[in-house]
Amino acid sequence: MDVNPSGAEPLLLPEPKRLGALARLAPEPMKVVLNWGRRYSLWVFNFGLACCAIEFIAASMARHDFIRLGVIPFAPGPRQADLMVVSGTVTDKMAPAVKRLYEQMPEPKYVISFGACSNCGGPYWDSYSVTKGVDQIIPVDVYVPGCPPRPEALLQGILKLQEKIARESLEERYRTAGPSAAALQSGLVKPPAPALEGDAR
Repeated sequence: MDVNPSGAEPLLLPEPKRLGALARLAPEPMKVVLNWGRRYSLWVFNFGLACCAIEFIAASMARHDFIRLGVIPFAPGPRQADLMVVSGTVTDKMAPAVKRLYEQMPEPKYVISFGACSNCGGPYWDSYSVTKGVDQIIPVDVYVPGCPPRPEALLQGILKLQEKIARESLEERYRTAGPSAAALQSGLVKPPAPALEGDAR
């Protein structure tokens, strides 16, 4: 509070920007550093399902070389990956596997839908066995159109995702309240009641 020398009412300084309970643990410069680290160390879990996967492979080769953007292709598995690139036709039979592998990825995780088939079903949108877009089963961050898209289109999609990561607030992304303690314990087996001291069995 600043005191006015004329003896009038004190001048109130503006309130600091309230960022939630964790703001004191992660100030703004730290958030910039964390987002910078996430932005330039994306381990990719490639989910190649059809011809778009060939374009993904071309984007990772020497001519286009998306490793220079901080994107590391071919993570060992979903638990080491940050980014899932779904490239190709997602069928209803394959959809549960895509969802299961997405759920195995640690947070924060991102998804690029690469090609018309994974965006909306592509030329097979009216087929009885094709999912009408991978966003029906998992959330998608960036859509790359084309049938098939060029490798340069994937590079542009990666740049758009990196711009999104650079300005993202993890507090807003994960603000939703988790399940209650009663819900977490609902399916658990209850332990036996402790025996009283004078109780002989």
